[in-house]
Amino acid sequence: MSRDDDLPQVPSRRLVLKGAALAAGALAVTPAIPATAASAAGAPARGPQAAAPYLNPLVRQRADPHIHRHADGQYYFTATVPEYDRIVLRRSPTLNGLATAAESVIWTKHATGVMGAHIWAPEIHRIGGKWYIYFASAPAESVWDIRIWVLENADPDPLRGTWVEKGQIKTAWETFSLDATTFTHRGTRYLAWAQHEPGMDNNTALWLSEMENPWTLKGPQVRLSTPEYDWECVGYKVNEGPAVVKRDGRLFMSYSASATDWHYCLGLLTVDADADLMDPANWTKSPTPVFTSNDTTRQYGPGHNCFTVAEDGRTDVLVYHARQYKEITGDPLNDPNRHTRVQPLGWKPDGTPDFGVPVADTAAGLAQEGA
Repeated sequence: MSRDDDLPQVPSRRLVLKGAALAAGALAVTPAIPATAASAAGAPARGPQAAAPYLNPLVRQRADPHIHRHADGQYYFTATVPEYDRIVLRRSPTLNGLATAAESVIWTKHATGVMGAHIWAPEIHRIGGKWYIYFASAPAESVWDIRIWVLENADPDPLRGTWVEKGQIKTAWETFSLDATTFTHRGTRYLAWAQHEPGMDNNTALWLSEMENPWTLKGPQVRLSTPEYDWECVGYKVNEGPAVVKRDGRLFMSYSASATDWHYCLGLLTVDADADLMDPANWTKSPTPVFTSNDTTRQYGPGHNCFTVAEDGRTDVLVYHARQYKEITGDPLNDPNRHTRVQPLGWKPDGTPDFGVPVADTAAGLAQEGA
């Protein structure tokens, strides 16, 4: 998102669908498109030192991170936990402070029935004076029937009060869907998410709809992007985890692509701020990934990002997860070491975001890991 709702905040995403199109993706992997897309635009590339002020990894074993900076000056953090069984929340007046902030469990999965398994990719948003958390989950008895659900808290402090289950967000089909994020533009609230469309040869595409209220779509829903490039189809044909940032008359929607191993990466959609967001023809898609694994900094599978803003209220910050190694034994979803990371988001001379490369671990981050 941008700075519409209270302050900055922005979306995030996640995981791969279980099976259907595994064979279709594992074609050639596009190697990490180096350093930074900035070089293509003639802008100087930023090295790993650009993120020196930040502790990395920021929060260990927390994937699909979402950080919201609220009007109270506090950063609110939530993410997927490796057990996939609960929603957690941290708060700190600084980004680095989230590393050691107390973590509260604000909601736990049901023992049976809906919302009983695969609790994935929570996001926290402040809408109309209330707090909302969007997350994905499945019934305990059918763990791959993943859908999007919403919690609401009317207390001014999201670490207090009662989180009420508002129910499932009903989309056009009862199919695999996840990674919902919400943003406003020109007075209209939108939901962006990932979903499998019946009859399509993919796992998930990106969708957009106007909202009637924070838990109901107004419709119609339109497809903004489907996996089409090789780098979007490695292991699985995935577009997921949308996140929106606005700047200088344009909206940029980043998203994650391919399987959740080291091939996971970010793509980018762009639309003019004056255009009709609900017309897919108004969105353009980068033909190459904008943020990829990097052997030099030893960060792999960077993805499911969101955007926030630094303590100065001006500097854009990229939030994402990555692993510190490439090789994984077994299913990547069973590997717990996707760590939350943060670094400054740059901007190229042409006004498009410069993601750079996933920066190297900081000494403080390594020390924290060994503690």
